[in-house]
Amino acid sequence: MEYLTLLWGTVLLRPYVFVFLAVYLTIAILDMGVVRSIVFTGLAYTIAFISEYSSTRNGFPYGFYSYIETTRDQELWISNVPFMDSLSFTFLAYVAYTMALFLWSPLKKNRWDIRLVENEHIRKSLKVVFSGGVLFMLMDIIIDPVAFRGDRWFLGKIYTYKEQGEYFNIPLTNFFGWLIVGTCILYCFTRLDGWLARNFPHQPHEIPAQALLGPGLYLGVLLFNLAVTFYIGEWLLGACGVGLTFALSWLLYYKIRNPEKITL
Repeated sequence: MEYLTLLWGTVLLRPYVFVFLAVYLTIAILDMGVVRSIVFTGLAYTIAFISEYSSTRNGFPYGFYSYIETTRDQELWISNVPFMDSLSFTFLAYVAYTMALFLWSPLKKNRWDIRLVENEHIRKSLKVVFSGGVLFMLMDIIIDPVAFRGDRWFLGKIYTYKEQGEYFNIPLTNFFGWLIVGTCILYCFTRLDGWLARNFPHQPHEIPAQALLGPGLYLGVLLFNLAVTFYIGEWLLGACGVGLTFALSWLLYYKIRNPEKITL
């Protein structure tokens, strides 16, 4: 009963996380089916939690940091890591994966009705895995500095690094860790995905512009964090984030204009 109370407190304390999670699950289930979506979510959460548990103790892979336990009696924690934090890795990894698939896969276009040409070899290719890891890490360039300033918005001050970092107080080792973890999540899932697809077949629902749903959520997460960045008055950080978001949006636009070309 106590865990249910804390879980409900997590939802009330971090509602935006669960909005993104709900949108992610909807998109993933439409694309992959329930079983593969559950596997992706469980796998991503497990790898994310292990990485955070490790880094808060020995500094690998993100560098030394620790969570501030002011909300332990208000939301669910797993050991010394807030449940919502590792949970957010699930939808961030998935949208990074959909971005990589969008950039590498041929597209079927009928004006703005854009869909991927399904290809199992591309879905599990190392170029998609590594590109997805890079795209996963690039999200954190915008997310982590504003999360670090959570005491200036409704997130609250939730963690601190052992030493001040080089990029808006965030150490560069953190981004290296995100690259490792994102690549690890996508590599493990893509090794399982072929077997899952054969044993739990799912016919993707025919939805207009289906290929844009995951990348749209990717950009939505970035825009949310950029809005918070400017809200708290971090103009230089916001300008860096706008530049990165514009570059990623241009990649998407270029691929839409050239559906058979590889952009990375």
